[in-house]
Amino acid sequence: MSITTQTVSPGSPGVAAATPLSQRAGTTAWIAVLAGLIGAFMAILNIQITNASLLDIEGGIGTGVDNGAWISTSYLIGEIVVIPLTDYLSRVFSFRRYMLANAVLFPVFSAACAFAHDLGSMIALRGLQGFAGGVLIPMAFTMVLTKLPKAQQPFGLALFALSVTFAPAIGPTIGGYLTENYGWQSIFFVNTPPSIVMVVALYLTLEKKPMQLSLLKHGDWAGIITMAIGLSALQTVLEEGNKDDWFQSPFIVKLALTAAAFLIAFVVIELTVEKPLVQLRLLKQRNFGVGVLVNVLVGVALFGTVYILPQYLGQVQRYNAEQIGFVLAWTGLPQLLIIPLVPLLMKRFDARYIGFVGISIFAASCFMNITLSLDSAGDQFFLPNIVRAVGQALVLTPITVITTAGIAPSEAAAASGLSNMLRNLGGAVGTATLATVLTKREQFHSNIIGQSVTIYRDEVRDRIDHLTQYFMTHGVADAAVAQHKAIAAIGATVRRQALILGFSDTFAVIGTVLALAAITLLFTRRIQVGGGGAGGAH
Repeated sequence: MSITTQTVSPGSPGVAAATPLSQRAGTTAWIAVLAGLIGAFMAILNIQITNASLLDIEGGIGTGVDNGAWISTSYLIGEIVVIPLTDYLSRVFSFRRYMLANAVLFPVFSAACAFAHDLGSMIALRGLQGFAGGVLIPMAFTMVLTKLPKAQQPFGLALFALSVTFAPAIGPTIGGYLTENYGWQSIFFVNTPPSIVMVVALYLTLEKKPMQLSLLKHGDWAGIITMAIGLSALQTVLEEGNKDDWFQSPFIVKLALTAAAFLIAFVVIELTVEKPLVQLRLLKQRNFGVGVLVNVLVGVALFGTVYILPQYLGQVQRYNAEQIGFVLAWTGLPQLLIIPLVPLLMKRFDARYIGFVGISIFAASCFMNITLSLDSAGDQFFLPNIVRAVGQALVLTPITVITTAGIAPSEAAAASGLSNMLRNLGGAVGTATLATVLTKREQFHSNIIGQSVTIYRDEVRDRIDHLTQYFMTHGVADAAVAQHKAIAAIGATVRRQALILGFSDTFAVIGTVLALAAITLLFTRRIQVGGGGAGGAH
């Protein structure tokens, strides 16, 4: 289904003219949209806000490093499961009630995490927080598409894009700063003030509509159950697979088979039932299907870079949470200035080309990091991060406008849930893949370097002797112990260099994925933007 709208060709007087009053949203609509965007921003922020602080949280609740990953995993599982449910549940309980309920529950569950006393309670509360926060993302997207006229949607989508790209970039910065200065518990209270503003604004602006509880009788319950089990199992496989050596673990094998069986059943159900939970048929629309694929590939890069760079700074350069956060801040701050200008560019240039250039710049920033060395620390990432920020700012708004150009208002919520779910799933797949690439490439480089670092080489023996003398002059009396420490120090140097080369390879993988995304975007149909809005697909 497509929307027929009057379009204005770029460069015509109509583009430069101010948007007519009849095509402008009222103050009430804008307040509602902005309140929804606050919720989306906070929900996406909380995906990453704990990443730079995991070691502190693990120490606070008394769990091991391996189990601490569940603090992030449980939030993602809750979020990724509820996103496609949002359209259906918002019709059952009414948009206003459902939005308000989750806008209240999100900060409540967030604050409760600060009082978690063990891993089990933290996992449960983070899962509930993700379940409430996941609602806020597609609901904000839906409000942009339904409350704003076509002429103003690109600006609304630019603000949504700001939430999607700026929040992950600034999340570790906020989390690291709060953890280092006020303790890890403080990061779970950061949602409270914005949420109060959001709830008040939504309460005053969203129109009241009756609930339709009768829809519960006709719900796609088979689709809901298979989707929830399949996505939960898949997310767990992705988060835990690399740690457990993937299919060498019986637990991962069972979860993978469960995910495959239930997700295949889910797809079959959604394509055959009369009223499916997720409108998979929307993917047959060329711009929506290709746009969602590009969104998934970009999601791999968005989540992947926010995962890889803190890992590098922490493992190789030994940065603390606050230092990591400040390095990442430069990938977010420039976007505040650039993203609001993107709708103006879209009046003059083909949205596909803007998106292509943005993705290409994003890819270039990743390729700038493929020659990492021991000297590559925070200062060396300043320029690549600025380049990355410019690229990201030019990416999501054009992609979103292209993807939604042919979506009818009645399909906006379904399209929102499907698009956002797949982008987040792409991020999860990307993060798991990059973690595996890093592990395998570190092993590869370690073997290659290790073949050259042997005791049969004069340089290695000289280095061992030099380090042995060093340790003996610094408190080690036993020569054998000093020599053992010298060999261990050389081994650590080899591992560190292999790790650096592994990180370089992961940035190359991200850059390649983005290059593929840029080419894929060109297969969409051209859309025309009139008065700052997206018209129908052509």
